[in-house]
Amino acid sequence: MDGYFGRYLDVDLSDEIIEEYETPEKWIRNYLGGRGTGIRILLEEMDGDEDPLGPNNIMIFATGPLQGTGVPGAGRHVVVSKSPKTESVSDSYAGGFFAHELANSGYDGVILRGMADSPVYLVIDENGPGLEDAEELWGEETADVDGKLKARHDGGRVATIGIAGENLVKFSCIINDKNRAAGRPGFGAVMGSKKLKAVLVKGFENKPIYNEEKLRKTQKEFVENLKESSSIEWGKYGTASGLGALNERGILPTKNFQKGVFDKHEKIEGETLFNEIITERDNCTGCPVRCKRVVRTEFAGEEVEEKYGGPEYETLSAFGSLCMNSDLTSIALANQKCNKYGLDTISTGNTIAFLMEASEKNLLEEDIKWGDSEKIVELVDEIAHREGLGKTVAEGIVEFAEEIEADFAVTSKGQEIPMHDPRGKKGLGISYAISPRGGTHMEGFHDDFREESPEIGVYSLSDRFSWQGKPYATKRFEDFQSFLNSCIFCAFTTNYAGENYNGHLIRRMVNATTGMNIGPGQMLDIGERNFNLLRIHSRREGYTRSNDKLPKRLREALPKGPSSDSPIPKDKMQEAIDEYYKLRGWEAKGPTSDTLRSLGMGEVIESIE
Repeated sequence: MDGYFGRYLDVDLSDEIIEEYETPEKWIRNYLGGRGTGIRILLEEMDGDEDPLGPNNIMIFATGPLQGTGVPGAGRHVVVSKSPKTESVSDSYAGGFFAHELANSGYDGVILRGMADSPVYLVIDENGPGLEDAEELWGEETADVDGKLKARHDGGRVATIGIAGENLVKFSCIINDKNRAAGRPGFGAVMGSKKLKAVLVKGFENKPIYNEEKLRKTQKEFVENLKESSSIEWGKYGTASGLGALNERGILPTKNFQKGVFDKHEKIEGETLFNEIITERDNCTGCPVRCKRVVRTEFAGEEVEEKYGGPEYETLSAFGSLCMNSDLTSIALANQKCNKYGLDTISTGNTIAFLMEASEKNLLEEDIKWGDSEKIVELVDEIAHREGLGKTVAEGIVEFAEEIEADFAVTSKGQEIPMHDPRGKKGLGISYAISPRGGTHMEGFHDDFREESPEIGVYSLSDRFSWQGKPYATKRFEDFQSFLNSCIFCAFTTNYAGENYNGHLIRRMVNATTGMNIGPGQMLDIGERNFNLLRIHSRREGYTRSNDKLPKRLREALPKGPSSDSPIPKDKMQEAIDEYYKLRGWEAKGPTSDTLRSLGMGEVIESIE
């Protein structure tokens, strides 16, 4: 089938055996690629109850149908595995240039099994795949590993872990291209447990394309759509532009989600970053939006280097407003340290804000003041090295919160909530509560979309504080985003609604690449199948309807601002989730056999019986 090689590289690190894994064409047609095919492979190859940091956990790097084509928005890959945070299968996405090389390597992805006896790295190039000794790379920073491996193998793209992954910090991540992170689920620790330091890929075999002429014609239309929708103009400030907008709406996470307004937000928002410390803008493969930040500055005598990129919105808020910190240069340094150590910035910022509140409430011996920018940077070092307080919180704040009897850890299913407060986005609150991945903003419904989206099936929306129609809209947008995550397509090049909606152009590019004929209905079906695959995995790990809830903090009203006096009552949330479950065809443990059969997923029914 065009658009794919139809095989994954299958690497057993324990026995140093490298084989090929053929992917059935039916899986590709049903689940498309990316997260869908990757999670389907894990359903086939894992039984449940595996230790996320043990040899029986499997990790997959996957591409989708559009990677390797140079299409804007397709410069992304996905990593799927069992998360040490949620203890269920999750997925994580990263942009940059690694995906383009992997998609042109002769394989659609890489399956990693077992656990090496000593540090190794994987090479995939024109000489064939192989495992190499990485003993001298163990302990090295991510950018140094990137440079050394490129020099050793005359180019290629590198995905690697830093010392946080080596130290099995449960919110460590995988860094590719020096500053792009596959973050959130803790996959850096999974790689660290397998003693796999890095993967280097050099593309040498172009993937087959069904209709090159049609693909390039549609690609041109897609770029014009980006221009007309102001997406390219938005790239000037990038995701950082959202900080001021969320503050205006009163939902900028502040002081560990105690507030939604940060009085000093101007000092850390996108325009300030652009005017004061940005040196250039970066992009991913083939993308004209160029939304990535590149900065240079210094804080407390330490230089912030351009090679580690610069902070995006989530990072600005996590180390900024969430910690009551208005020092932009300290945020840039904290971001750099997270990139060189391989730490998820959202989880790290959440953890530090939690420690600040715990200190304020005399639950810690350490004195950690709100807004202490030097302490924030120091704590990043301690967490990555598992030193001091970092040794304890590196396991995650859920267990530590229980230990000190704190009820203000802001998490869902063990995953720290990202920097979007659902008290002003009720639909997003539903997504946070029900997601098999734990708190995630990249597959949830953001209630800011006010325009019609006919292909998604949403024609009218109530305001962001209302519950009316939100379960339906949440499900539909989740299915659409799940489809995009199987294309592995960037949310920042996707226009979800209104006259600039471009989902049809994405489908046409997929069809031109693969020869498939995916229409609006099939698009949402693919997304729904893949969302159900995730839920089947969480079901096998013991998750049920009772786990779908929000933390105590988010059930409390914000004290001031445009979103004040709008808490998320437990009864209202549960009513919305009840309706959501009916729409999905789920029972307490997830999808029923009838639901799976109706989606053409009869072959996985045995996984729920």
